[in-house]
Amino acid sequence: MLFDPRPKEKRSELYDRVEEIEKIMEYSRKYPFTILLGIRRVGKSSVLKVAMNEMQAAIYIDARRMHFESGGWITYESFVRSIEREVNALDSKVKRALRDVLGKVEGVSFAGVNIKFRKDVKVSDVFESLNEFDHTVIAVDEAQYFRFYGRQGGKEFLSLIAYAYDNLKNISFIFAGSEIGLLHDFLGVDNYSSPLYGRVYGEVTITPFKREVARNFLEAGFREANIEVNDKDVEKALDYLDGIPGWLVEFGYNYIITRDFEATISKVMQKAQEFIAGELRELQKRSNRYSLILKAIAMGFDRWENIKEFVEHNDRAVPNSRLSALLKTLEKMSWIRKDGERYRLIDPVVEKVIKERI
Repeated sequence: MLFDPRPKEKRSELYDRVEEIEKIMEYSRKYPFTILLGIRRVGKSSVLKVAMNEMQAAIYIDARRMHFESGGWITYESFVRSIEREVNALDSKVKRALRDVLGKVEGVSFAGVNIKFRKDVKVSDVFESLNEFDHTVIAVDEAQYFRFYGRQGGKEFLSLIAYAYDNLKNISFIFAGSEIGLLHDFLGVDNYSSPLYGRVYGEVTITPFKREVARNFLEAGFREANIEVNDKDVEKALDYLDGIPGWLVEFGYNYIITRDFEATISKVMQKAQEFIAGELRELQKRSNRYSLILKAIAMGFDRWENIKEFVEHNDRAVPNSRLSALLKTLEKMSWIRKDGERYRLIDPVVEKVIKERI
């Protein structure tokens, strides 16, 4: 179902992402690691899961889950448990084949059909055993959260990946993230101090639908549900939601239930407000000026000097270097982008919510 709000796992459930799926699969064979980028709600996780389900041995790890389960950190034990959980979720045929190679690893045992890792098992040993398999892909979703791993901002994790890059030719990695700049900074492929500095890698970006594709998506979803929708309502929905698949799915799913455009848009925007408000609260913990910058841009004060004037009018004087650093961080976190001399909010729903709430 196109309007199913859960992440998709099969091609038949996904719309218009054939090129991206094929590229992920190609790059997983071509490069030791691939970076998969896309802003929040663009459908990045769905595209990744569909691609991985078409690979023979693919292990999916959600760094957000480990971060949450470890209380705002990622521990070695949570990392081990995550690998164990995902190995046991593989197809039974693949899992039987992996048992043969994992059985050689100290700290690995078996409980019926399941594979068990002791908390002191060495992940490097697990990776070395997986290297004996034909080809294994390990994908880490929202990988920038691994900067909360270990004592050195994730350097231990990056060193493990660098070791695999150099020595384990049958393992490749996919690192996905919605905070695009933070993910690049964490991996550090351009940072001399990073273990991954200078490494060759692939890069795939999942972009929002163009308006025509977004319109076709909504129409296809409503046809699938045997519901006729007024063309004007579809166009109005696109005016609100643009081409962000996550918000379009929310609209379609709720419209099927209510058959009421205004009620549906209201519900989607309410959910968006709650979602975005939570992220804004996290931003404000770091600096209230982030919110002021976002509001300035949403209200049309989108040039550097206008943003500075708006922030200082509503707060206090801000040094030029500090304002530039704040703007750069918002770019890295995929809240904004710079087009020429102007700054833009990437997600139009974020823009509407900020205008109303901040």
